[in-house]
Amino acid sequence: MSAEEPVAVEFANFGELERVAMVCTRCDLAEGRTQVVFGSGDPAADLMFVGEGPGAREDEQGLPFVGPSGNLLTELIHGIGLERSACYIANVVKCRPPGNRDPLPGEITACRPYLEAQLEFIRPRVVMTLGNFAMKLLLDTKEGITKMRGKQYPFRDDAVLIPSFHPAAALRGGGGVLADMRADFVRARRVLHEPSI
Repeated sequence: MSAEEPVAVEFANFGELERVAMVCTRCDLAEGRTQVVFGSGDPAADLMFVGEGPGAREDEQGLPFVGPSGNLLTELIHGIGLERSACYIANVVKCRPPGNRDPLPGEITACRPYLEAQLEFIRPRVVMTLGNFAMKLLLDTKEGITKMRGKQYPFRDDAVLIPSFHPAAALRGGGGVLADMRADFVRARRVLHEPSI
C-alpha cells in the first residue's frame, strides 16, 4: 500500500463517523490539537466545501472556516442565495498542523477515511475545493489551482467538483482573486439549479 493510499474504514452512519473522528489518535496531529474540527453544516447538503485543514481559530472553536476566511466564505455563500447552514464544510485533515504547515502524507492517509466517509454519507451534488491542496487530492492531479479553476470536473456519484481559491488567498490577493472566486460560486449555483439526472 502506498503512503497516499487511505485505509478503508466502514461507519454505520454519519453520527458514528463523527464520534470516531472526534477522538481520533491515528496520527501525530492529535497530540497538538485543542480539538478535532470534524466539519459543520447540513449532512444532507447539495453543496459541500473541502479545505485543507484547521488553523488556530478553527482549532480553538472546533469549527471549520472561522475568522476572516470564514467570514468571506459565508459572504460568498450568501452571494449565491444560500445560507452557510445549508452547506457542509469540511477539511482534508481534521486537526491543525503545527504552524499551519501543509499536512504531511502520513497525516493525510490517516485522516482521509473520514473525508471519504463524509463525501459518501453526504453525497453532495457539488463539491467545491478551497485552495490548491484539497483540489490536488480530490482530483488526483499535480496541476495547480490557477490552471484548474474556472471549470467543473466530473466527480463521484454523478457529482461535480469545482475548484476555487482558498478565501485566505482572496484576502491576500485582492480583487482579481475575489472576482474569480465569485465566478466559481456562480458556476456552483448554476450546477445546483440544473435538474437532477
